[in-house]
Amino acid sequence: MPTMPHIRRQPNRHFAAFTIVLVAACLLLTTLAAPATAQRTNKPVLHGRHWVAITGKPLAATAGAAMFQKGGNAVDAACAMLGATSTMWDTLGWGGETQALIYNPETKVVKGINALGVAPTGATVDFYKESGYVYPPEYGPLAAVTPGTPGGLMVMLAEYGRLSLADVLRPSMEMADGYPIEASQANNMERRRELLASWPYSKKVFLPHLDESDPEKRAAPYAGEIFRQPDLLDTLRKLVEAEKEALAKGKSRKEAIYAAYDRFYRGDIAEEIVRSTREQGGLFTMEDLDKYKVYIEEPVRADYKGVDVYKLTSWVQGPVMLQTLNILENVPDLKGMGYNSTRYVHALYQSMNLAFADRDFYYGDPYFPPEEPLDGLLSKDYAKYRYEQIDWKSNNANTKPGDPYKFQDGENPYLDLLEKWTPIPPAADAEGESGFQQASATAGQHPLPRIMTDDEAFHAGTTSIVSADKEGWVVSITPSGAWIPATIAGATGIGLSQRMQSFVLDKGLNPYNLPEPGKRPRATLTPGLALKDGEPYMSFAVQGGDSQDQNLVQFFLNVHEFGMNVQQAVEAANINSYQMQSSFGAHVSEPGRLLVRDDMPPWVVAELREMGYRVERRSRTSGPITAIVFDREHGTLWGGASDFGEDYGVAW
Repeated sequence: MPTMPHIRRQPNRHFAAFTIVLVAACLLLTTLAAPATAQRTNKPVLHGRHWVAITGKPLAATAGAAMFQKGGNAVDAACAMLGATSTMWDTLGWGGETQALIYNPETKVVKGINALGVAPTGATVDFYKESGYVYPPEYGPLAAVTPGTPGGLMVMLAEYGRLSLADVLRPSMEMADGYPIEASQANNMERRRELLASWPYSKKVFLPHLDESDPEKRAAPYAGEIFRQPDLLDTLRKLVEAEKEALAKGKSRKEAIYAAYDRFYRGDIAEEIVRSTREQGGLFTMEDLDKYKVYIEEPVRADYKGVDVYKLTSWVQGPVMLQTLNILENVPDLKGMGYNSTRYVHALYQSMNLAFADRDFYYGDPYFPPEEPLDGLLSKDYAKYRYEQIDWKSNNANTKPGDPYKFQDGENPYLDLLEKWTPIPPAADAEGESGFQQASATAGQHPLPRIMTDDEAFHAGTTSIVSADKEGWVVSITPSGAWIPATIAGATGIGLSQRMQSFVLDKGLNPYNLPEPGKRPRATLTPGLALKDGEPYMSFAVQGGDSQDQNLVQFFLNVHEFGMNVQQAVEAANINSYQMQSSFGAHVSEPGRLLVRDDMPPWVVAELREMGYRVERRSRTSGPITAIVFDREHGTLWGGASDFGEDYGVAW
């Protein structure tokens, strides 16, 4: 019998295509369903019955835990963590700025803490333009606003804490006396050695091994080396001494803490800050520090589907998150779009762009005229108006600010500027009028070289601090400023902020955010806090620059819309828009640029590109998010910290 020939059968092409589509659909359904029901996390949830303390460094979280062990509340713990992270230079220092939200269970009210420093005497638009700047500089003495963090810490502690300043500063003082430094900050010092060596007091602090004769030898501390800051330790001792002396005179706990506040801003510490800053080319005066005031203020709020979300007002970008939620509330079925589906990503991106365009033009210091149109910006009718401007087929690369004055009392005083406004920030010509080219810090108009790329600037600075306790005290803080490379203020050991760079010098960009003495620049820093049925629901914060409220709105939706637990939500994939004007350096804007995590399904990436997005994929798509969610059913606290970086929490 003849052997039958071997026949290789060709697959049915229609069946193969159907199989591919079916597999893709199954993968999509699995991807969309997993976050809410079965997403595994790399770090465990922190469960606490009594308290939770989370921040950017393990040692600093331990400092917070120590305050709870002393009988302190969540405010005491937060203040100890703030001092410790500042001492550890966790992308901030003691001369930076602090912004916080605090829920007081005794009054059932959320309060904001405004401890952002102010522009010093002589810091005007004309001064910086005549000095050759397109924007105020990124670093150095002329980038410094007055120190805010010491005042913010002492005001929070005096008004809402229980412990003494000596108790709360003890961990910081021990660290200033010497602690084993982590590789991240030690290597950061080494990377910035050339710049740090140009400032005499910074060189002394950050470059203990500097050998001028051997430029190849490491100048910064080594990882694990005991890093000592004797000048800073002496400054912290002076604060504790002032408190002790006031108590000995019969002053109350609160009065004694404010005595320390006075020594910092009006006494010998202030004198050395002013002397050394002016020596290095800065503008501070004693009057600047004496007049500086930390404000306890009313935050802004939005109701999102029954949840009251609180943010700080227009001196930071906090209202952006509320505006974004107000716009997204108009989506008929946001959850039904599917987590990180093409339509969901598009809805997020477009809603955020509309809110950030408003930020770029209308946000500024509310204590200075002109008055920001917050009533209109946060109105539900305005949000609906903005929602109706979304193009659901493609990205709008020309998103502009709206006119919120139509939704509140008053007329828009800047309609002429609004008509000329462009998403790409223009460079200023000699007369200060807007041109049409992208501003550049290296275009010959800026006397200092850039130290960060635009991408680094986008995520620059900041740590985060969240704490809560069983009594109901809840705290959310995003302190920042005085990150490395910081100019040290003489023998105080205090590093100075670099926040002046967040001002603009062209009225056409933002008439509400022009520098003048005593004024705060519009910063990116933005703690979050939410109540549900009048009770604490969550506290959340994130490190980073212009990405902060982008990341936080997604965290909030991950929990509230998609049912993730807190650790799932902080580890979940984010998207990032770069279409807003950066708050740092050259204030670059990149319309259509979209960052997604590298596990985004390829068909979603392809669809987004077809819609006009320039999609980039990376393993990291947010700063480290820290958060606490209240479990009302069981009376417990759930804490989460992102699975990258050094953010760490302790719970009990």
